[in-house]
Amino acid sequence: MNCPLRLPHFHAAKFAPAAIISLFFLSNVTGFFFSQAFGPAADAVSQFVETIPSDIPVSGDCDLDWTIYRAAQQAGLDPRLVHAVIQQESRYQKQALSHAGAQGLMQLMPATAKRFGCDDPHDAAANINAGTKYLAWLLKRFDGDVSLALAGYNAGEGAVDKYDGVPPYSETQNYVRKIIANYGRTYLEVLSPEETRPATQLALVNKLEPGL
Repeated sequence: MNCPLRLPHFHAAKFAPAAIISLFFLSNVTGFFFSQAFGPAADAVSQFVETIPSDIPVSGDCDLDWTIYRAAQQAGLDPRLVHAVIQQESRYQKQALSHAGAQGLMQLMPATAKRFGCDDPHDAAANINAGTKYLAWLLKRFDGDVSLALAGYNAGEGAVDKYDGVPPYSETQNYVRKIIANYGRTYLEVLSPEETRPATQLALVNKLEPGL
């Protein structure tokens, strides 16, 4: 145990001047009381903690939100668009299955899932990774046109080519309209993962480690 500093105890007032001089010498000449050992713990370790920007939608599942966020970054996409697609496709239901056979969160058809490296469409991470890769591929193919990319995601890129635009299918047109309204953008450039991080305005919180 560290003991407190003990000063000489004087029984007579006549020794007070000597005591004051001794104390002055001890504190100012030697710097004893100004030593870092007696200073506040100012050398706390500063850490940067990664957080998801507050304006990005949430699913209600923190782990799922991080999966979407990181998959979007890896694919060079805005995670807000990925959330908008998942919300429209499956309402964040991991086991969703459409009448046409589309599966999982991003409602991938079996052939599309395999095409983009997903062996289990009901595995949330695998489904999202494949879905974001496909969405990024479509955006590149259609020069950043979000409407055409979404139309290709819903009806297939061949249908977009055939009609030279959003196909005249009521389902596809409603699908594109709803996601565009939710997302709020009609053009999106696909970025590299390094460029995506600042583009999504990654929040960094500066924290101090307690007790250091």
